[in-house]
Amino acid sequence: MPNTRFQKRTLFLCFYLVFALLPIYWMVNMSFKTNNEILAGFTLFPEHFTWANYETILTDPAWYSGYINSLIYVAMNTVMSLTVALPAAYAFSRYSFLGDKHVFFWLLTNRMTPPAVFLLPFFQLYSSVGLMDTHLAVALVHLLFNVPLAVWILEGFMSGIPREIDETAYIDGYSFPRFFVQIFLPLIKAGVGVAAFFCFMFSWVELLLARTLTSVNAKPIAATMTRTVSASGMDWATLAAAGVLTIVPGAIVIWFVRNYIAKGFAMGRV
Repeated sequence: MPNTRFQKRTLFLCFYLVFALLPIYWMVNMSFKTNNEILAGFTLFPEHFTWANYETILTDPAWYSGYINSLIYVAMNTVMSLTVALPAAYAFSRYSFLGDKHVFFWLLTNRMTPPAVFLLPFFQLYSSVGLMDTHLAVALVHLLFNVPLAVWILEGFMSGIPREIDETAYIDGYSFPRFFVQIFLPLIKAGVGVAAFFCFMFSWVELLLARTLTSVNAKPIAATMTRTVSASGMDWATLAAAGVLTIVPGAIVIWFVRNYIAKGFAMGRV
């Protein structure tokens, strides 16, 4: 009986892995083909292997600047989100104040609101103050969604830390900044890693706000990928190569925070 269950779980896991990895494999497969070969028929492997699609992306400023722009505003947003969320989450986890539960719920409602709701107000605001088509514009607007998520995740991790640690540190003469940086942050580094991961991923894949609030100087790769249609049709091969390169930053981030994410799931904080 145990062997039967093990075999069923193994089969299910194998089926799930094939189902999950098949689209990625097919995109990688297409990225090494030409458009003519892609449109000619079904092939499991490239018949005429080529690096031309990747060369196009890495040598054409219209393509690689999209990756640079995305990395700039995503990094800015992740740092700003954590900087704002850490003290806010600490306040929610350690103090009780008038309307604290309502404020916390209001933060979460921002995360649940569709990005399109905020599109017109931010478009008018940025047009008035001259922030259109800047990295800062996208980084700031993504705070609306990433800060609530980061606060929610970090508050769960902080609530799991005994308050006696705070009191002991104050008795030992630690100031709050010193206590927070030297003692408290190392205790919740798993939560910081999980929060940073989700902030990075949302900001990296978000398209509507990033595409509308930018045009040339800060246009992200997600917006560039939607403009591959020309008079000759869709450039499937280049689009597939761009998709592969778009997955790489997320995969790198997951590799570095994988242990923190696993710990977050184990603690029930994610």
